[in-house]
Amino acid sequence: MATTAEYGLGEQTFPRGWFMVADSDELEGTKPHSVRYFGREMVLYRGESGNLHLVDAFCPHMGAHIGKNTTSYVIRDGNQVEGDSIRCPYHGWRFGPDGRCNQIPYSPQKVPGAAKLESWPVVEKAGCIWMWWDPEGGEPEYDLPDFAEYGAPHWVNWKMDRLGILASHPIEIIDNMADRAHFEPIHGTQEVILFENDFEDHKVVQRMSSAHRTLSAEGGDPLYTDTWYTGPGILISRMEGQFPSIILITHTPVDDGVVKVWHGLLVKVPNAVPNEEEVGMARAYQQASCDAFSQDFEVWTHKRPCFNPMAVLGDGPIGKLRIWYRQFYNPRARTQEFRARVNGTIITRGTLNAPFEDKPQVA
Repeated sequence: MATTAEYGLGEQTFPRGWFMVADSDELEGTKPHSVRYFGREMVLYRGESGNLHLVDAFCPHMGAHIGKNTTSYVIRDGNQVEGDSIRCPYHGWRFGPDGRCNQIPYSPQKVPGAAKLESWPVVEKAGCIWMWWDPEGGEPEYDLPDFAEYGAPHWVNWKMDRLGILASHPIEIIDNMADRAHFEPIHGTQEVILFENDFEDHKVVQRMSSAHRTLSAEGGDPLYTDTWYTGPGILISRMEGQFPSIILITHTPVDDGVVKVWHGLLVKVPNAVPNEEEVGMARAYQQASCDAFSQDFEVWTHKRPCFNPMAVLGDGPIGKLRIWYRQFYNPRARTQEFRARVNGTIITRGTLNAPFEDKPQVA
């Protein structure tokens, strides 16, 4: 495990952006869900309205953890969540969705102005729960992906694979976007026709065409992938092989140099309403996709930190990728400085967009 400072990424410990904090199935009714991200203990809960809220875990009154209690009568009586507010199990102070205390049940005193939990924006989309993290406290500077295929006719929705904690700095994961040379030994790619990267402000794109021993049939057509990060923590990959599908891989910092990781796959099938057989096929293909991702995961689990890659011809533009990544670790005022250094297309193998003339491009 290595820290952001050791990689020399910027002034901020954690990257600015949208990040996954849970999948929707992890929340049971209005029961609070305790999580840890960005070196902070947090509590995620669904109000009686159905709206989601994410607040700091520790009550400002006397420091009790709001989400970790089973014996308080606030919990036993089912009174912890009222409307869109949440009560501390220790003294019953109630906090609204903006984090401000809106009731002290036993005191006639005016609520102190400092009685406030820090809160963060959360959005539920495509079966996942996303938060906006910005150490400067700014509003989101880009949108979440639209995930248009999720819930659409002919598509089997993902059921997210919870891959758990990885003791690796996220830059080691991001490197894969430009690392052409790892595909052959790790994933068994063959006859790479195209490998190119586009750097587009807050997005980085990887387009690739090749055979793939894990995801495509032996001797079958090449697998076409159009892959991109929206910000520093959300990867989407469109695959145009045997089964048109869309991979989602997300990783969120837990502590400096530690991330939590999820994987999912949408699969297109013939029937507008997928039948049981098609759902089973989609689940099997998601497992194959997860197996392919696990080939990378195993390497990240055991490798030492790579602060300065020993780049050689054919590796891919890993150096430019790391410059792109630095925009999220520095104040917003410096964003254009990093984008200006990398925006554009780098072709490591093949010719520009050669096999993608009739393929869908990044939305």
